[in-house]
Amino acid sequence: MQVTEIQNQLAAHRVFSLLTEAERMALAPQWRCQRFADGEIVLTESEMPEHLGWLVAGTVDLVDAEAAWRLPLRPGELFGAGATTLDHDDALHATATATSEVLFLDIETLRALTQANPRLLPLLPAIPRASRAGPRADAPQSGNVMTQPISSLITRAPVTIDRAQSIREASRRMADAQVSSILLTQDDQLFGLITDRDLRSRVLAAGLDSARPVADIATLAPLTLQTHDSIFDAMVMMARQNIHHVPVLDGTRVVGMVTATDLSRHQSPSAVYLTSDIHKQADLAGLVACSARVGSLQSNLAKAETNAYSTGHIITSVTDAFTVRLIQLAERQLGPAPVPYAWVAAGSQARMEQAARTDQDNCLILSDDYRPAEHGEYFRAFARFVCDGLDACGYVHCPGEMMAMTDQWRQPQARWRQYFDQWTKKPEAMALMLTSVFFDQRAIHGDTTLLHGLREEVLQRTRGNRLFLVHMVGNALKQRPPLGLFGQISVSRGGEHPGTVDLKHGGIVPIVDLARIYSLAGGLDAVNTHDRLEVAAVGGEITPRAARDLREALEFISSMRIAHQTRQIATGTAPDNHLKLDELSSFERGTLKDAFGVVQQLQSVLGQRYYGGRF
Repeated sequence: MQVTEIQNQLAAHRVFSLLTEAERMALAPQWRCQRFADGEIVLTESEMPEHLGWLVAGTVDLVDAEAAWRLPLRPGELFGAGATTLDHDDALHATATATSEVLFLDIETLRALTQANPRLLPLLPAIPRASRAGPRADAPQSGNVMTQPISSLITRAPVTIDRAQSIREASRRMADAQVSSILLTQDDQLFGLITDRDLRSRVLAAGLDSARPVADIATLAPLTLQTHDSIFDAMVMMARQNIHHVPVLDGTRVVGMVTATDLSRHQSPSAVYLTSDIHKQADLAGLVACSARVGSLQSNLAKAETNAYSTGHIITSVTDAFTVRLIQLAERQLGPAPVPYAWVAAGSQARMEQAARTDQDNCLILSDDYRPAEHGEYFRAFARFVCDGLDACGYVHCPGEMMAMTDQWRQPQARWRQYFDQWTKKPEAMALMLTSVFFDQRAIHGDTTLLHGLREEVLQRTRGNRLFLVHMVGNALKQRPPLGLFGQISVSRGGEHPGTVDLKHGGIVPIVDLARIYSLAGGLDAVNTHDRLEVAAVGGEITPRAARDLREALEFISSMRIAHQTRQIATGTAPDNHLKLDELSSFERGTLKDAFGVVQQLQSVLGQRYYGGRF
C-alpha cells in the first residue's frame, strides 16, 4: 500500500481523522502493510503489546486461548497495543480468518503519537505499561545480570491465601494487591498457586461457583526456585516448562514470586514468551511464523551481553519447544503412540549449545514391545511429521540423515544397545563418526527412562576402555585449530568461504571432542561441554586449570560466533560460522589466537597421554 493511500485511509478513519492533515502526513510513512492468508497468525500473544494493528481488508479474529472465546474484527477496527494498560499475561492473539490486509504501527511511534495527542487515548485498544516495554532504568544490563540470584528480583512479600479460602476471596486479594497470581499455603508451607488466567479459564469460562475453595482451581505442587538460584535458572525453567509464574523459596519458606514480567525488566523474557507462543500453535504454519523470531532472540541476547553458555541454553530451550509441540501435533493427527518411546536430541541440541540456525540430529528409542509389522508405519509417519516440521521451522534435515525419520535411527532399546556395543568394541571410522553424534544425547519427550538406562550402560562400557578411547582420541585430533607454523591464525584459501576462519569446526568442535573424551573416559553423565569439563576436573580426567582454560576458550570462541551471526542477522544475511578476521579488533584477534592455542596445547597433551603409552 502506497503512502498516499495510507494518508487517505487515515483521513477516513474515525480515530485518525481527528489528527490534523500535517500529523496524518507525518504518520502515514510509519505504518507497515502486510497481507495474511486464511488461518495465518497476525499477532502472537507476545507481539500483541508491541504493535498496533489496523485491519484494512478481510477478517481477523481476536482469540483468547485460555478463556476459549473469539472476537471477529471488521475492516477499520484496531487491535493490539494502544492507549490503556495491558498486562503481558493476557492471553490474546490475532488470527486471520480470510485473506486479510493489515497495517502495523510500532509501540514507540504509537507512544509518541498519544503523548502529542492525548485525545486519542480513550479511542485506542490497550498499550503495555511503559515499565514493561524495556528494562528498568536502574537495572544493570551486562551479561552478569543472568547470574545474579533470583532473590534480587523480589521486591515485595508474597501474596498468600489459605487453601480453604474461597475463589472470590482469592480474587479480591489479588485485586487489592494488584498482582496476577496468589500463592496457596497450608501451615506456612506452599500448597499451590493460581493466576489470573486460572480465574478466567477455570472459573469464568467454566461457570464455576466462586464460593468454592480456591484449592479446587489451583496448580498443586508448582515448580519452584530457591533464593540462591540465578535469574538465568528462572528464565530457562519458564521457557522449558511454558510457565509465567514461579514461587521462590528459602528452604521450605515462601519468600516471593517471580514472573515473566519481572524478567522482562532484564531483557530476558523473549524466550519465555516465544516458547509460550510455540505451545499455543495449532498447526505447522503457526510454528513457522514463530520460528522467524529465533534470530531476533539471539540478537537480543547478544545486545544484552548474555554469555555464550546461557545463550546456548536459551536458544536450545526454544528448539526443544518446537520439537515438543510438533510431537504433540503429530500425536493429535496420528493418534497416541502404540508403545512407549523417547524422542531424543543428539549433537548440539543434546548439549544445549545451539545457535540461531542449525541442522537437526535426533533419534527415537522405542520400547522393546515395538513390533515392526504392527507399529512400524505409525512411527515412520510420526518421525517424518516431526523432522519435516523442524525443517520447515529452519532446523534443516541433517545432511548425514542422522534423524528419527531414518529407519536406522528409529529402533527399539535393544537394538540401540547393540549399536553402542558394536561401536565401542569395533571403533572403525564410521563408528567413530556416529559416536561423535549419538554419544551426546538428551531425552526431549516421552518415556525418558528408555534413554537413561541406555546411557548408564554405555558409560560403563566406555569408562577405562583403552582401545576405544585411543581411537576416539585419534579421530578427535584430526580436527585442529586453524593455527599456522608460527602460531598465527590461518584463514581458508579456497572452498565456499575463502579468507575466513571456521569458528565452529576450527575452535568449538575440537573443545567439544576433548570434553566428550574426558566424559567417556571417566564414565561421567554430563552432556553439556562446559559441564563435562567442570565434572572431569573434579574426577581427575583433566587438571582444574586446564579445564578452566578450555571453558574460557569455549566461551570466547562461542561469543565470537554469536556476535558474528548477530551482525549477519542484522543485515538480513543467513547466519554461518565463517568469520573474516577484519571483523575483529586487534585485542579480539589476539585473544582468539590464544584460545586456539589453548585447544591445540591440550590436544597435544591428550595425544601424548593416549599414544605415549600412559593410560
